[in-house]
This record gives sequence, structure tokens and C-alpha cells, in this order.
Amino acid sequence: MIDYKIIGKRIREARRKLGLTQAALAELSGVEPSNISHIERAATKLSLPTLVGIANALGVSLDELVYDNLKRCEHISRGIIDELTLDCSADELRSIAEVIKTTKAVLRSAKG
Repeated sequence: MIDYKIIGKRIREARRKLGLTQAALAELSGVEPSNISHIERAATKLSLPTLVGIANALGVSLDELVYDNLKRCEHISRGIIDELTLDCSADELRSIAEVIKTTKAVLRSAKG
């Protein structure tokens, strides 16, 4: 099942990151302005052509918008981690690595 709420949230986050209004995104993507609001709030489902238009307007890939709905999305998560740590110092990276190790151990122990 597709989680339109998560897709809408990702669209809103990407739009805001670019400093775009809903009206500006609508114009760039060829979508009606009221539809952008509906899509971001998951008040409507969106078609593949609409999703492609929005992704192109935002300069993101489709999988970045829908990855929570995909079974194979490890590459997206790795990309997010890479982006988040790109500007980190060596000390910050060591601390983040320790948090990841601890979190991984906790997650695996909860499974088993």
C-alpha cells in the first residue's frame, strides 16, 4: 500500500528546502496550485505523471520521494546519511559512527 502522507511530507520538505512556495512548485511542475496543497496533505492521490513532474521540478528522483514505500531502498537511506554527514568534522563522524553502532546493536537485539 502506498503511503501518500509520507510522499506529501517529502514533497513539502523538498519544496521548502528550495525556498519554493506551493504556487511556484505548481507552476514549475505543471500542476494546479490547489493540488500541491492537497498532495502535501495527502488529501488526494497523485498519478505517476504528476509525481514525475513534481520530482523534476524539485530536482529530486522519484525514489527519494517514495522510498518508504519501496522494499529495496537501502541506497536512498545511505544517500541520506551521506548528505547529513557531508559537512561533519572527524570528531563528529566518530560520534555519529558510535551512535550508529549502538543503534544497530539495539535494533538487532530487539529482533532476536
